[in-house]
Formats: sequence, structure tokens, C-alpha cells
Amino acid sequence: MRRLRLKADGRIVELRDGQEFPLQPAMSFAEPAETGTPVVRALRRRARLTQHEFAAKLGVPVETIRNWEQGKRAPRGPARALLAVIAHAPEMVFAALAKA
Repeated sequence: MRRLRLKADGRIVELRDGQEFPLQPAMSFAEPAETGTPVVRALRRRARLTQHEFAAKLGVPVETIRNWEQGKRAPRGPARALLAVIAHAPEMVFAALAKA
């Protein structure tokens, strides 16, 4: 039986003898094929928000948005999931976040 692990950066590795071995080429979150740098910027622009407004709606520092858009950092975990939901239903997400 193979033991697999999904890493936070989206890679899948096989666990053998206490070591991790990649199963597929590492795909950076910042690559356009994924939901990376161009996608974060595109989501913000589609919502017609500035970086400051987008950061305020998500409840993150504006530096975080800048880092994502410039490819210095990649959204991980809950932020990545939230961005995926925003891609499909931005008005609903922003309305729910406004109530929280």
C-alpha cells in the first residue's frame, strides 16, 4: 500500500522509509495554469477593487495582496480556498465577509 501526502504548496509526495518522494512535478501556485499571481490580480480587478479595498474585504494586510500579486508569496491553506470561492461567487463571498 502506498502512503501519499498532500503538501501545503499543492505537491503530492509518496512516503517511503520516512522520506518524501515527489509523485508529480512540483507546480508552483504562482503559475498561471493554477490560481496564482495573475489570477489573484485578475480576481481583484474583476471585482473592481484596489489592493487596499481587496485586502480590507479579505481581512488581510495590503502587503499580503501585494506579495501575492508580485509573486513573492503564494496564497496557502484557507486563503487559497477563499480565493477559489471568490473566483466563482465574489458577491456572495464579500457579502458574507461583510456580515462577519
